Amino acid sequence: MNKHKELLRVILAVSIVVVGVTHFAVPEPYARIVPPQLPYPMQLVYISGFFEILGGIGLLVPRVSRVAAWGLIALFIAVFPANINMAVNHIKIEHVPDSLWFQAIRLPFQAVLIAWAWWYTKPSELEKQASIFLEEPKIE
Repeated sequence: MNKHKELLRVILAVSIVVVGVTHFAVPEPYARIVPPQLPYPMQLVYISGFFEILGGIGLLVPRVSRVAAWGLIALFIAVFPANINMAVNHIKIEHVPDSLWFQAIRLPFQAVLIAWAWWYTKPSELEKQASIFLEEPKIE
C-alpha cells in the first residue's frame, strides 16, 4: 500500500504544480470564474497559483509534507466558490466542457481532492516517502 500511496503523492504533487503554473501562464480563464463578490480576481488567481505550486512541491519535501497537505486542503476549500460560480453561471472556458454532466462530476471531485490531500496529513515513514531529495538534507 505504501508504494501506491507514494505514487499517488507524486501524481497529486505534479498535477497541482502544473495547474499552479497555468495560473501564471494563462490566468484569464481562472480570473473569469472568480466570484464577482471578491475583489482583485487576477491577483487572487496569482495567489492561488503560487500556493498550488508551493503545496505541490511541499508534498515532496518530507519535513513539510504534512503541513503542505493541510495547506492544499485549505486551498481546495478556498477555490471551491470559483468552481460553484463557474457551474451556476455557466461560465464557458475554452477546452473545458460546460455540460451538466461535467459539472455534476467536477464539483464533487473537489471532495476527492480534499480526501486525497488529507491522506498525506497522517505521519508517514520518512525514509519511504516520495521526496524531491535523493537524500534527506541534514539540518544542523
